[in-house]
Amino acid sequence: MMEMSKEYGTALFMLAKENGAEEEYDTALHTVLSAFEENAMYVDFLASPSIPLRERTDAVEQAFGGAVPEHIISFVQILCEGGRIRGFSDCVKVYRELFQVSRHVSTAKVISSVALTETEEQQIREKLEKMSGNSVMLECSVDSSLIGGVVIEMDGKVMDGSLRRRLYEVKEVISR
Repeated sequence: MMEMSKEYGTALFMLAKENGAEEEYDTALHTVLSAFEENAMYVDFLASPSIPLRERTDAVEQAFGGAVPEHIISFVQILCEGGRIRGFSDCVKVYRELFQVSRHVSTAKVISSVALTETEEQQIREKLEKMSGNSVMLECSVDSSLIGGVVIEMDGKVMDGSLRRRLYEVKEVISR
């Protein structure tokens, strides 16, 4: 499913770039994605082969017509026609990644053992921006199993500074 999402998300990004509408499409995709997340039954409806395709594609037009660009409506309809609407969120993720790369923005997922303060978040952001040369958006979450420290995932790299990882390394050294 991810390979299909990559192809569709990339094709949509290329179309947006061609039209100079990358940000507009990004906003519209997130509008549709939010609607799908708020009402999971809507995706079930769009994916249902027992409902005529015309009825499903018309429902997309009725729900989003005028609210999002026509290319986004067509994109959702194409996914419905191909039986791939359940991969919509993955397509949005691929699009978002390409959009951020084009704007020199990286997203860093920061997992800590306790909630970070604003100052700590700012310090992490500044260090990551210095390392990457990009603007960095943080997505912070808490995982109490880390015991202490942080794990950061950004641009396909994982930086594990957790106490759990350090204890594992000590265990490996002792067991040799």
